[in-house]
Amino acid sequence: MSVASEPLLAIRDLTVEFDQGDHFVQALHGVDIVIERGQSVGIVGESGCGKSITWLAVLGLLGSRARCAGSVKLDGEQILNRPDRELTRIRGSRIAMIFQDPASSLNPVHRIGRQIGEVLMLHRGLTGRAARAEAHRLLDRVGISNALQRLDEYPHELSGGMNQRAMIAMALAGEPDLLIADEPTTALDATIQAQILDLLHELRCENDMGLVLVSHDLGVVADMAERVAVMYCGRVIEESPGDRLFDAPRHPYTRGLMAALPDIDGPKRRLKSIAGTVPPPRHLPPGCAFGPRCAHATPECATHRPDLRPAGAPRHRAACLHTDLIADSLDTGLAVPEAADAEWETA
Repeated sequence: MSVASEPLLAIRDLTVEFDQGDHFVQALHGVDIVIERGQSVGIVGESGCGKSITWLAVLGLLGSRARCAGSVKLDGEQILNRPDRELTRIRGSRIAMIFQDPASSLNPVHRIGRQIGEVLMLHRGLTGRAARAEAHRLLDRVGISNALQRLDEYPHELSGGMNQRAMIAMALAGEPDLLIADEPTTALDATIQAQILDLLHELRCENDMGLVLVSHDLGVVADMAERVAVMYCGRVIEESPGDRLFDAPRHPYTRGLMAALPDIDGPKRRLKSIAGTVPPPRHLPPGCAFGPRCAHATPECATHRPDLRPAGAPRHRAACLHTDLIADSLDTGLAVPEAADAEWETA
């Protein structure tokens, strides 16, 4: 039963470990994310930060070698680690997910209409002509031209943008309360990207549906998300209302991501990159995981792992020991001084 006072989805202290045979490797370290009904939330970060794993864990799609702990509540009901038979009723009907690559997510040997019809039968009990009519309506709703003909075509007969729209139609077939879009515009040209994003926005507003947009593209998230969570090394390291985050980021990693974006309206400048790479889960540095790449790092950062804390504005939190210093600094925090490197090696 839905509880009005409960958020649509509440993820608390979510951890994920993968069995490597002789040991476990931890990929998520206590992720907290709350999504209200009808809200759009952006999840950003570099590849390998744990964005997709978070949502695969929520839906129980990580396989038997993954060990998940914490809490995931849907309308106040615990769904983490529920039996697969129970999760099957939730996937698609309550929570739907659009995966990164529609070409590999769609079954190449089944027609588009059959694949949408399978979702309609499983979650809404529609079969035969009723299912075909609803599949036709869904394809038309997501902007596929000549939708009746497309029902009888295979994925390889459609363009990348049309396959992405077909995936969205399948996700909507179960009338979900929450739609997770994992890199929904990957490998699409700019015009098609804009169309897909406009479509997702329209569908969210039309159906009062929660939307999670997982992306490394900050421009996409800035346009779409009311709230943004930045992930790094399996943790949320900054979260804030979208406009506040992009106007005044308080974590040096977030500032680094912003500095790598071109400014269309401003003067020409050299884009900056974040030194180094995301460390693998089994070799995380002690203390702050971003410390070895951060110009603001101090010896304290090498020994203390910061938690999310208030960062100077309502509903804005950052996991950094030096948010006040960063707020007053013009430095983006990208160049790692030699002194900082030496401190980390001896920590």
